[in-house]
Amino acid sequence: MKKVNFSNRKDVFIIAELSANHNGSLATAIETIRAAKRAGADAIKLQTYTADTLTIDSKKEDFIIKKGSIWEGKNLYELYKEAHTPWEWHPTLFKVAKQEGLVCFSSPFDFTAVDFLETLNVPLYKIASFEITDIPLIEYIASKGKPIILSTGIATKDDIELALETIREQGNNEIALLKCTSSYPAPIEEANLAMIQDLSKRFGVISGLSDHTLGITAPVTATALGAKIIEKHFILNKSIGGPDASFSLDEKEFTQMVNAVRSTEKAIGKVSYKLTEKQKAGKAFSRSLYVVEDIKKGEIFTSKNIRSIRPGFGLHPKYKNDLLGKVSKSNYKKGERLQTKEL
Repeated sequence: MKKVNFSNRKDVFIIAELSANHNGSLATAIETIRAAKRAGADAIKLQTYTADTLTIDSKKEDFIIKKGSIWEGKNLYELYKEAHTPWEWHPTLFKVAKQEGLVCFSSPFDFTAVDFLETLNVPLYKIASFEITDIPLIEYIASKGKPIILSTGIATKDDIELALETIREQGNNEIALLKCTSSYPAPIEEANLAMIQDLSKRFGVISGLSDHTLGITAPVTATALGAKIIEKHFILNKSIGGPDASFSLDEKEFTQMVNAVRSTEKAIGKVSYKLTEKQKAGKAFSRSLYVVEDIKKGEIFTSKNIRSIRPGFGLHPKYKNDLLGKVSKSNYKKGERLQTKEL
């Protein structure tokens, strides 16, 4: 699969995050990829791990998810066993994504996952928020020479700098940083989307948003603030349930997000003081100098017989004071434009 160069893209790179939204069914995972294509996604992202590559099966307090989480009370091993995407599905999912014209890639969570993804010729890597401090893993991923998207959910400024330094030391400079709030779902007031511009400026990289808020407000706002990548969890139907269902978008919602992002891109446009053809046509509704009472040759122009009014086909209003008090060189009927020869 060809490498992805997201730094040269003109439009926002929109990623549908599959995560655990297959709910243990390969058929659901396949149909979710197809639905992501219909919804307008550019890419589908998997997560490549097993419960054993992420943690150990322990009931000790440290391994129990605390209050305030949608996964409260589960131990980590149980959660990851439920949520993981079986590795034997990966070749099929990559194939389906390719058939649909989607970029397919993944977040690996250990060295064996990286090695496995390399056999699938993965075009880029995503480093998850909670792995940003795993410097040996980041170094190993960077050594593969693929573009890297790095989420910053739990990262301090020092964490980000160290991760970037590690990647760049491997000669890898195709990097994107995503603003991320590692809360599931994330409160909209904690989105801190102002960070998107700062990440790009401060660290000299492409920046974007990995979003866990509800709805589409944050992705659309992020686009307006310059995000070049938007990642959002995608589910075929929320009724199937699963660990991530509550903060995922279904096909209808994801389509609305994509359409809103694309409309926002169009609205942003570019800096230009040249008028479009429609803007030029609109000048008909601007003001210009017209004769508002019949004027005979030799009469004086006054504020009673000439005015600045709509439409805009006459002389520029800036000439009004120059004309007042001057003698008319022609006969004019009410409603005629003033002519340049009067200047």
